[in-house]
Amino acid sequence: MATELHCSDSMPCHNQQVNSASTPSPEPLRPGDRIPDHARGNSASKAKLTLLACGHAHSSELCEESPQACGGSNLNSEGKSISGDGSNFDAPAGDSLLKDCELSRQIGAQLKLLPMNDQIRELQTIIRDKTASRGDFMFSADRLIRLVVEEGLNQLPYKECMVTTPTGYKYEGVKFEKGNCGVSIMRSGEAMEQGLRDCCRSIRIGKILIQSDEETQRAKVYYAKFPPDIYRRKVLLMYPILSTGNTVIEAVKVLIEHGVQPSVIILLSLFSTPRGAKSIIQEFPEITILTTEVHPVAPTHFGQKYFGTD
Repeated sequence: MATELHCSDSMPCHNQQVNSASTPSPEPLRPGDRIPDHARGNSASKAKLTLLACGHAHSSELCEESPQACGGSNLNSEGKSISGDGSNFDAPAGDSLLKDCELSRQIGAQLKLLPMNDQIRELQTIIRDKTASRGDFMFSADRLIRLVVEEGLNQLPYKECMVTTPTGYKYEGVKFEKGNCGVSIMRSGEAMEQGLRDCCRSIRIGKILIQSDEETQRAKVYYAKFPPDIYRRKVLLMYPILSTGNTVIEAVKVLIEHGVQPSVIILLSLFSTPRGAKSIIQEFPEITILTTEVHPVAPTHFGQKYFGTD
């Protein structure tokens, strides 16, 4: 789930012996306790203790009170970690969780990232590759869109229910509450509509057309059409690339004019810049942003290549 990132104790592999008698369990750390010297010499232990200190990777209360709680170091855009004395060192692969914690502290708890894995990383690479064919680009984009949409649905409210299986067995499950809809920001947002329909075939989808002035970069709304009862629905707002955030801000303002509260808006995006995510959350602190990557350089060619107008 994108809503929670934490470190759990690693399980031993099948051929590893565990001797609980000879290795006593360490005492749990409490706020203010000093980290043992043997943990200071182990970078993995330090990373684990840092993540435990931050707790929820998208909860920034502790990190705001004490910036050093997120590892005692800052992470720059190249994945390097800058220690307290200013020296640089390469961050281990497992420090991606630390980077998420740092992003949460800087941007806000409403920013949610899909857990990174090799599959997502490959899809991001193909989309960014200028030599990728349009067929490969669209195939990879559709796969990444589906992953984002699936996780976006996990953010919607549900209720428990009881069903009867063909064998007569009673099964306790869940079902999503009714009252959801999608809204795509034209034109690039329309690339995400099919992924949403593949998951919710009867969902209502509205549209917003916003164009930015090339000189002033100010966004202007040209067209908006929503379900008539959108003010009672939870909205999945679809826009794949968050660069400056201006277009999304104008779209949210239009939704607010139609009675939609920012707290029920979930913005589904593929790529975001720190500036774009930060500007949106500063304008609307209650909105939720779900994306796969926050990077200073976003693939702004997405819409042109997806629809074949590049």
